[in-house]
Amino acid sequence: MSERSDTGEASAQRRSPLLVFVRLVLPVLIIIAGIALAAIGRSESAYEVGALLISAGLSVALLNLLYRVGVKGDSDRDREADARDYFERTGHWPSD
Repeated sequence: MSERSDTGEASAQRRSPLLVFVRLVLPVLIIIAGIALAAIGRSESAYEVGALLISAGLSVALLNLLYRVGVKGDSDRDREADARDYFERTGHWPSD
């Protein structure tokens, strides 16, 4: 069971540049583009498009967060299943 947590820590340390870009850089760039458009374009349509871009950037960030929460839940269920299997084999819970 400790092998799974070690693997999770190792994978967290070696994040790919594409993953960092999609999770962090892309939403920030979209939000900055929306703010810049609203600030530079002095028309009502520029404000509306800027607000839409800001909303899109926040949506991308929220989707990334929800995906990460879902994946974490899957790994928690896997650890629980491993602990139950260990309990069935040995008769005591792994943390005891």
